Amino acid sequence: MNQENKTYSTKELFRRFLPYYRPYRKIVALDLFCAALTTLAELVLPMIIRYLTNTGMNDLASLTVTVVLRLVLLYVLLRVIDCLAAYFMAYQGHVMGTYIETDMRKDAYSHLQKLSFTYYNNTKIGQIMGRITNDLFDVTEFAHHCPEEFFIAAIKAVVSFVILARVSLPLTLMVFLVVPVMTYFSMRLNFRMRRAFAKQRFQTGELNARIEDSLLGQKVVKAFTNEELEIKKFGREHDNFFRMKRDTYRYMAAFQITVRAFEGVMYLVVLLAGGLFLVNGKINPGDLVAYVMYVTTLIATIRRIIEFAEQFQRGMTGIERFLQIMDADIEIFDEEDAVELKETKGDIEFRDVSFAYPDDQNIVFRNLNLHIRPGEKVAVVGPSGGGKTTLCNLIPRFYDVSEGSILLDGRDVRKFTLKSLRGSIGMVQQDVYLFSGTVYDNIAYGRIGATKEEVEEAARRAGAEDFILSLPHGYGTYIGERGVKLSGGQKQRISIARIFLKNPPIIILDEATSALDNESEYEVAKSLAGLSKGRTTLTIAHRLSSIVHSDRILVLTDEGIEEEGTHEELMAKQGIYYQFYTRASEVR
Repeated sequence: MNQENKTYSTKELFRRFLPYYRPYRKIVALDLFCAALTTLAELVLPMIIRYLTNTGMNDLASLTVTVVLRLVLLYVLLRVIDCLAAYFMAYQGHVMGTYIETDMRKDAYSHLQKLSFTYYNNTKIGQIMGRITNDLFDVTEFAHHCPEEFFIAAIKAVVSFVILARVSLPLTLMVFLVVPVMTYFSMRLNFRMRRAFAKQRFQTGELNARIEDSLLGQKVVKAFTNEELEIKKFGREHDNFFRMKRDTYRYMAAFQITVRAFEGVMYLVVLLAGGLFLVNGKINPGDLVAYVMYVTTLIATIRRIIEFAEQFQRGMTGIERFLQIMDADIEIFDEEDAVELKETKGDIEFRDVSFAYPDDQNIVFRNLNLHIRPGEKVAVVGPSGGGKTTLCNLIPRFYDVSEGSILLDGRDVRKFTLKSLRGSIGMVQQDVYLFSGTVYDNIAYGRIGATKEEVEEAARRAGAEDFILSLPHGYGTYIGERGVKLSGGQKQRISIARIFLKNPPIIILDEATSALDNESEYEVAKSLAGLSKGRTTLTIAHRLSSIVHSDRILVLTDEGIEEEGTHEELMAKQGIYYQFYTRASEVR
């Protein structure tokens, strides 16, 4: 199930995020302790000023140089402590945030590796990239500042209330009654800000997806001279992105203006009520000065929370989009009683298999039965959309069957661990994917830890060594993103070398030569012949000339397997396969 648009309450977001603090709880404790220390100077200063003012007005003789110097030394000491504590918070606090960000990204990436093709079929890569990069960048600041900002605000609010209440409880209550009203309106605007940030992040993902799609398809864009069309498409996505950001800033501005207005109300209360209290002798000048300073400190704290509010909402949005990945269902997983597949004969059986894709419930098979004997070379042909590739994808459990079962050596494939099952199967596909890196890296990907000699031997067996050695840096040649610097035939032979290195007992060839020119097809066909020797091989082919020597050929249509036999037997029947082969011969 795709969780891309799922929303979470603030309580749920905190509940799911808090465990990431657990490994760093000592740093968190020290960070909060330092946060408390940084508030000392701010909270003590108004009391020092109050003391100096009241003493100076009421008993100037007792205000000696010694007393002033002691007060100054106390404040200097507090400032030194403040600087040291602030340094720890700025350094170790941010490092802790980075640790948490890294842990979350690792978890997200690990979870993505477990998700089925259904998830990737329904989620844009640009959206996924945005979730595990940009969205989690904001979590670093959130993880660091969230606890300390609210902790500092709580300390200042509580200490200020206690001190001011001792001076004048009525005036203190008047000032602090403004806070809950301000909090109510602020929370309402904060919720709108979070939704706006979520929409903005989603649109960022859409923009990334549009850029990625256009840049990866540059050959097609240029071939059809559609540069202007791509610019228009980009412009539409960018205009949507601009509108989302504009809405976000509108809510931010409304939030800030609301809080600033309430700040003014707090100052008005102090000026009006404090002035009247002073006139009536209910407080003295030093008390009023302390009041103003504490209210100023309180307002400065509120302003810090306001400035943090944008960061807070970005962080919460990042956490929400992270959880949308983490809550995506793992549809293909190891059963509790799954065992390692250590050796396999390669006996494959489809027993009453029915299958429909999970996302659209498009039925591909109904009650399909097929038995492939160990070492047998079976080819599957048929019209497009008949389920040939789906048939191959069910064996390594890229998807699970809807009904029935697939047996490997007489045992349901779901009873084997995914790692051992897929480790016993090698797939060569029409659309070869090579990673950005060197030739050597891409072949060695077939078996991690293989020696240089084994990699080179695999290349020789795949018929790839000659062209590899002709490259500028041989095996160390950088092949570009997706292998763009190589021809189709060269990429295919590297993928075959990768399978030779893996050395699996079962081979699946999914239209491995259909996109190649005649010369490349001939070279690759020789490599494939060597690869399939002595292995159970399932071949899907549009070019029927490449499968005439198969042990058995299956004709798969919407109705299931309609014909099967050798090339000669099927040609003699003059049925569907005969028509396919005759048409193909006419085209050639």
